[in-house]
Amino acid sequence: MKSAQTAGNPVGDNLNALIRHIGRRTPDTGDFGTAIASLELFRRNETAPPYSCMVPPSIVLVVEGAKRMWIGGDAYDYDPSRFLVTSLDLPANSEVIKASRDRPCLGLAFKLDQRILAELIASGTLPPRRDRAATAGVGIGTVTDAILGPFFRLVSLLDEPEAIPTLAPLVQREIHYRLLMSDQSDRLRQIAAVDGHGYRIAKAIDWLKLNFASPLRVDDLASRVQMSTPSFHHHFRQLASMSPLQYQKWLRLNEARRLMLNEHRDVSTAAFEVGYESPSQFSREYARMFGVAPKRDITALRENAAKPSG
Repeated sequence: MKSAQTAGNPVGDNLNALIRHIGRRTPDTGDFGTAIASLELFRRNETAPPYSCMVPPSIVLVVEGAKRMWIGGDAYDYDPSRFLVTSLDLPANSEVIKASRDRPCLGLAFKLDQRILAELIASGTLPPRRDRAATAGVGIGTVTDAILGPFFRLVSLLDEPEAIPTLAPLVQREIHYRLLMSDQSDRLRQIAAVDGHGYRIAKAIDWLKLNFASPLRVDDLASRVQMSTPSFHHHFRQLASMSPLQYQKWLRLNEARRLMLNEHRDVSTAAFEVGYESPSQFSREYARMFGVAPKRDITALRENAAKPSG
C-alpha cells in the first residue's frame, strides 16, 4: 500500500489532520455519535474478529489502521488509501485487521442521503455514467484529496457547534458531489435513479426491515416493487449478495440476538417474536449464523461485556 502521509502532499495533510481530530474525540474503543446526525467516529485499540452489523448506505473512511468488511462471503479491505461505500442497507461482518493502542484504527462513517444524490444527478452537471450495468451494493473506492478535504471540514465543524446548522449541509452536499465524481459514481447512481432496479431493490429492503417477522412471499414482494419475480431475485442477489429469504433470516436472527441480550428474552420467546414457528429451527439457524447455540452465545456476550476494558 502506498502511504498517503507524504510531507507536502495535501492528501497527507488532510489525513494527518483527520487523525488528530478523530483521535482526540474518541477516548477509547467504541463508536461515537456527533452533533452532525449523519457522522459517526470510531476507534479500535486492537484487532478484532468479525462481528455482525447492518451497514446503511454510507461511506466508511479509515484514517489510520485497517478494517475488513465481509458481505455475502466476499471480503472488502479498506485503509487510509481506500474507502468503503455501500449503496444499500447491507448485512455484514466487520473485522479490524490493523490496530494497536499506540496506533489505533481510527475513522468515520458518514450516512448518504439519497435525496441529495438524486438532486445532484438531476442537475445535469455530472459526467455521464460510465457503466449502466448493475453492480453490487458495496465497493472499494480510491481516497483522494477531493474526498478528504470536505471530510476534514465536516469534522472540524464539531469545534464550532454554532456553525453546524448553517455550514454542515453545504459540506455534506459537497461530499455527495465528490463521491458522484469518484470511481464509485456508478454504484451510487444506480440506487438514486428512481426508474432503475437498484432503487426498487432498496424499496424492497425497506419493506423487509419493517416486516421481517411476517411471512415472506417473494412473488408478492417483487410485485410490490413492480418487478417480475425472476428479475427481482436476480437483482436482489446481485446488489445485496444474498437472496431475499436470506436477508429476512439475517434480520430475524440479529433481532432475536438483541432481544435475548438486551431485553432478557428466553430462546423460545425471542424465536416467536421474530417470526419463527419452531424454536428448534430457530436454534439450528442461529447456530449456523453465529457459530454457537443461542444460550451459549448470549452467555459469552454478557461475560465479555462484563470484562473491564483495556
